[in-house]
Amino acid sequence: MIERPGVGVGVIVTKGDQVLLLKRENVHGSGTWSTPGGHLDFGESPEQCAFREVKQETGVEVAEIEFRAVTNDLFEAEGKHYLTLWFDAKHMSGDACVSAPDEMSQVGWFSWGRLPKPIFLPLQNLLDGKCYPQHTTTCAPCTLLFQRRA
Repeated sequence: MIERPGVGVGVIVTKGDQVLLLKRENVHGSGTWSTPGGHLDFGESPEQCAFREVKQETGVEVAEIEFRAVTNDLFEAEGKHYLTLWFDAKHMSGDACVSAPDEMSQVGWFSWGRLPKPIFLPLQNLLDGKCYPQHTTTCAPCTLLFQRRA
């Protein structure tokens, strides 16, 4: 059997100058902090996946879902390989809570200058600018990556 990468979706949900993060538990990357996200389901668009995963994991509803970048994420120790499609989204309603306790233990809003550690590999790759497309400021270092949109 030929092993192939999986497709994940990561969603950068912002509210003002803060980003929504969750602490992963009982899944690969357990104990690390990441944005909401998950596997793309068969027949689902990436945008539908982004909306669904944020709602399922945190109870938050989002709008203005826009593509940002792709990261190539190899979890060597776990034998997993993903292409993660990254999207920006704005918080519209709902109080963030742990809606998927089998996958996460904490959720919260954080400022970009005070992100909790350790960071989940795909998010760290994005923050480090290890993403596609690389010819735009979309994947520049963190200071440019997360400038607020007008």
